[in-house]
Amino acid sequence: MSLSADTAIYRRADVYHDFYRGRGKDYPAEAAYVRELIRARTADSDSLLDVACGTGAHLNALAGAFREAAGVDLSQEMLDVAARTNPDLPWLQGDMRDFRLGRTFSAVTCMFSSIGYLPDTHGLDRAVRNLADHLAPGGVLVVEPWWFPERFRPGWVGADVVEREGRTIARVSHTVRAGASSRMEVHYTVASPEAGVEHFTDVHLMSLFERAQYEDAFRRAGLVPEYVTHELFGPGLFVATRQEDAA
Repeated sequence: MSLSADTAIYRRADVYHDFYRGRGKDYPAEAAYVRELIRARTADSDSLLDVACGTGAHLNALAGAFREAAGVDLSQEMLDVAARTNPDLPWLQGDMRDFRLGRTFSAVTCMFSSIGYLPDTHGLDRAVRNLADHLAPGGVLVVEPWWFPERFRPGWVGADVVEREGRTIARVSHTVRAGASSRMEVHYTVASPEAGVEHFTDVHLMSLFERAQYEDAFRRAGLVPEYVTHELFGPGLFVATRQEDAA
């Protein structure tokens, strides 16, 4: 989720949760592919930490394959929704750059391009190092990046209307280039018989890090990165392993 704690959609976690399910984002299929990537590199992995977990959709789909699972997010509102969907998992508040859990996991994930909200390569280094510090030797880190600069399409307009549990949610977005970042303006209109109609707007600034900048951050954190592509993940995925003899 966004590193801007006051971003409206992350305060309206209920709308976020309903919109992406109604839109058809296939969390189970995405989780299944991520699980395959992890198992192919560390077959005996038994614990998973999902960072920037949002309302928990990826983690809920992944958790059954691991003995232990936990989620971390900056937004307490997102975590509150996650806890309602799966009260058996620990949902912890923290910033991906500096949260400390005092333990490591066999696998760490950071999905839905959340890492793109980091404002610069210094923040990227801090976050990747922190994720690596929570990874056991031989473990696997899976990160879904934001678009690389050469693949970004300025002027992109997105529009969707979904209906879920008696509520209609319309979302329209427009994304432009803003220096080394993308700037996405998003308008939401939400209507229900009980609450009537409301409207709110978000602006999302996300860094257009180059592939090499991601890979350099992984290597500086003591990880060996690999970039993979898949139809479910437009920006692709980075899969980085920590060496067995890592300190």
